[in-house]
Amino acid sequence: MQHDIVSGAQWLAARQALLAEEKKLAELRARIIEQRRGLPWTAVDKAYAFDTPAGRQTLAELFCGRGRLIVYHFMFAPEWRDGCPGCSQLGNHLDRLDEPLARHNATFTAVSRAPIDSIEDYRRRRGWRFRWVSSQPSGFSYDFQAAYRPEQVGQEVVYGFERTRMDREDVPGTSVFALSAAGEVFHTYSAYTNGGDMPLSLTYLSLLD
Repeated sequence: MQHDIVSGAQWLAARQALLAEEKKLAELRARIIEQRRGLPWTAVDKAYAFDTPAGRQTLAELFCGRGRLIVYHFMFAPEWRDGCPGCSQLGNHLDRLDEPLARHNATFTAVSRAPIDSIEDYRRRRGWRFRWVSSQPSGFSYDFQAAYRPEQVGQEVVYGFERTRMDREDVPGTSVFALSAAGEVFHTYSAYTNGGDMPLSLTYLSLLD
């Protein structure tokens, strides 16, 4: 990009004009966060199972006794030796999530279709400590639009709540769940790359009410 060279006064005027637009963006983002937090909930009726380093667990058990669960759908297919490079860049920032989320009664876990042994091997090689489980025992990743069957690749599918032509089996996303005192699990939010503003680690707290 070619940049104009201007006087200090002209630069200040341009910066002040940009500041006005930045304030509008901040106000819009604040309204969107409130809308996001105010979404209705829907019950999760299926009994999902996950392989973890501690053995097989249910979706409710992944909350670790807290009221909210944030899931990052980490692209790692069963036949891969390594996780997705883009997701792995994010993985470098996930180890410090537990403390701030715990203060908001929330737990984080990454979920992938790869078997737990492959996940654990890759995590050790990367030096990560965050919670990461395998959805291989159930259809969780498929049901929450983070994976597609081989016959769906190249076809029109629903991804990110709209129809699109899918070019791969695994895709990234973020989903949030709530756990009631009675042990009921609710799906409260999901976002994907087609939305343009998929919450990642730095903005996870904005998902919690």
